[in-house]
Amino acid sequence: MSGTPERKPFTGRHAAIILVAFFGVVIGVNMVMASFALSTFGGTVVDNSYVASQHYNEWLARAEAQDRLGWEESVAVDESRHVRLTILEEGAPLQGLRVIATLRHPLGQAPARAMDFAPDVDGTLRSVEPLPAGRWQIDLSVRRGANEARYRVDLQ
Repeated sequence: MSGTPERKPFTGRHAAIILVAFFGVVIGVNMVMASFALSTFGGTVVDNSYVASQHYNEWLARAEAQDRLGWEESVAVDESRHVRLTILEEGAPLQGLRVIATLRHPLGQAPARAMDFAPDVDGTLRSVEPLPAGRWQIDLSVRRGANEARYRVDLQ
């Protein structure tokens, strides 16, 4: 006899253990990934993409009209967690704006809520209430006379 140990034969039991372990890992990983996906899904952007596509040219026309206004938005969160909004036209802040603002959690984990703004001394608009902690998106509809611009800004 030589010094090498004798190898045991590969049996059906070994094959079954390998298959069960392999598919157990695959199924386990899939279940974990599915639970992550479901826990972070914020919902649909539109309920019916065909109906939404019928408005595409209208949306393009509104975007072009907004670009022609030449307005530039500046949205920031100050040290007291209030949102500051400035709309500039040719470098100067616009006055007499009407703002409709909706605050949304990007993953839909908190209900959407309106945010009110009041004029501040430096010509900016300042939110009446502070921004809650966390990540947020703010949808802004800014009007001055017949002109309107819409913005969506991520806030942290």
